[in-house]
Amino acid sequence: MNQRDTVHDIAVVGGGAAGTLTALRLLHHAAVPVRIWLINPGPAGRGLAFGTEAPHHLLNVPAGRMSAHRDDPGHFTRWLGDRAGEHDFVPRGLFGRYLADSLAEAGHRADAPDLIRVHDRVVGLTHRPAATGAPLRLRLAGGQSLDFAAAVLALGNFAPGTAWAPPALRDSAAFLADPWTPGALDAVPEDRDVLLVGTGLTMVDMALSLRRPGRVVHALSRHGLVPQPHATVPVPTVAAPDLDALAAGAGLAGLRRAVLCHIARCRRVHGDWRAGVDSLRSVTSALWQQLPPADRARLLAEDLRLWETHRHRIPPVSANALRAAVDADQVRTGRGTVAGAEPAGPPGGGLDVRLDDGRRLRVGAVLNCTGSEVNLTRVDDPLVTELLTTGLGTPNPIGGGFLTDPDGRLRPADSLTPAPLWTLGSLRRGSLLETTAIPEIRCQADDLALLMLDRAALALAGEGAPAR
Repeated sequence: MNQRDTVHDIAVVGGGAAGTLTALRLLHHAAVPVRIWLINPGPAGRGLAFGTEAPHHLLNVPAGRMSAHRDDPGHFTRWLGDRAGEHDFVPRGLFGRYLADSLAEAGHRADAPDLIRVHDRVVGLTHRPAATGAPLRLRLAGGQSLDFAAAVLALGNFAPGTAWAPPALRDSAAFLADPWTPGALDAVPEDRDVLLVGTGLTMVDMALSLRRPGRVVHALSRHGLVPQPHATVPVPTVAAPDLDALAAGAGLAGLRRAVLCHIARCRRVHGDWRAGVDSLRSVTSALWQQLPPADRARLLAEDLRLWETHRHRIPPVSANALRAAVDADQVRTGRGTVAGAEPAGPPGGGLDVRLDDGRRLRVGAVLNCTGSEVNLTRVDDPLVTELLTTGLGTPNPIGGGFLTDPDGRLRPADSLTPAPLWTLGSLRRGSLLETTAIPEIRCQADDLALLMLDRAALALAGEGAPAR
């Protein structure tokens, strides 16, 4: 199918938080004849993070910092009304509904451009540099093809990787490769212990869902580190430190020293280390980009997990519930990796899991809580596979995601013409490091919306969109 060339057609591929925010900001800013196409098989705003309806699956950021609009920080709390205050951690499903409502509201404005919802999945993409007006052709799972002037890939988080799991574990029916798959927890036997591999944010959600008297939920990871809690009262806001003060040019060793000194100073002055960690948010990507590649790789291997447990914290109520479950011996956390697994008794009898230190656990299910796969060469997604195969997208060698320009445009393989393709969120992890939370994604979405509309204005004026 080919659209008419009377307007500038922009595709947003993916309807989770990143895609919804991008479409929302395109609708908000549009002042030229454009059509916004939101292509996603499911409902807008839900995605992996915000599709859950469990009341104990809470936002990890207070409501006052979760507005969809960076120029209107109180938008979400106004939408909440008397349901919660700006310092509250509300259920994630509630935020998903907020995103959907915000998109619908923006689309209903009298001067809003057309928003076309396509409930399908993009499985392939062709770049036709010589095509006038619409050089991108997207192929959908249903067989349809659509042509666009530009596209934003908002593919969100992929399923956890399974390369760590021994073959016998991967092949077992008792292995839940992606615990966020709808209905996955229904397969966990009610009367058996459970093993969660990974001790990050997903572990917290799953442990709180599966804890109960008579069951032990074992949660293990290579480091055994668990996310830190948010403070019970708001911490002071501290200005971002000067980059030079953080020894940005002194390599990883100098950066480590400077960051630790900065956080220690904030703890002395303000009484809480969280103020220091939060003050680094606006400069984290710049610090990451100034490190040489070898230091970036070392940071990922040696520092990232400790940083993430302090940077991406859990609500106090979740921390208290997890602590109570640990005290009641319903949850046990610690260090360990899976060395092997074999069936325990007759079919349906669960698994005997052998750990690297020789311990053995008999469990009814093993849940993969290791986090989203970031190595795109291991992602089972036909669109990603085709982008890598054709060279229109290149995997970032350090940190994962796509290799991108500073504005999020995909860098193709050498000698290929760059396609009018941009991305945001987790797919920019290797370029930005800090790129998965809503406060970062909403800014990326807004910047991309303005960029897309500037290009549309130039094209519609007959001047052509810039090459880069």
